Amino acid sequence: EEEDKGSGVRVTPALLKATTGEFSLESILLLRLRGRGIAHLGCLADCSNLEWLDLSGNAIAGLAPLATLRALAVLNLAANRVASVEPLRGCRSLRQLNLAGNRLRSLRQLRCLQGLRHLESLRLRDPLGNLGNPLCAAPAYRAALAAMLPGLKAIDGQRVAGRGSELFRLC
Repeated sequence: EEEDKGSGVRVTPALLKATTGEFSLESILLLRLRGRGIAHLGCLADCSNLEWLDLSGNAIAGLAPLATLRALAVLNLAANRVASVEPLRGCRSLRQLNLAGNRLRSLRQLRCLQGLRHLESLRLRDPLGNLGNPLCAAPAYRAALAAMLPGLKAIDGQRVAGRGSELFRLC
């Protein structure tokens, strides 16, 4: 989806340095950019060692700059305008992903996440925040998601049935 270049805040080196106090973008490990009207991820790809990123409550549609963030383990994209998560296939260390309150329409759009071996938690719906995605209207989407991404331990904040602790598996 093409980003509208004319509106919304763009992530710039100045914004990142002012937010984190870091002099080098490569030294940023944790970044909170919640609710800042961000529409363009700009130079976020330059934060090559980023491990934890909160971009919730913005106006983000395009995720291309995230494709190179190999160390990223936790990503919160809740309440944005995301309709494609294809660039996230490059985030090989991703463990937790929150996509509640976006524009994902079908489970096919999530197939690109199948290569993320470490992904344990995926949130597409958050009833407390009244956030969801169009695909959440399908009655069996959680079961289909669990089958498609068998490594998941939690979907929408709930443990995936039949999986869990080592003790549970031994019993």
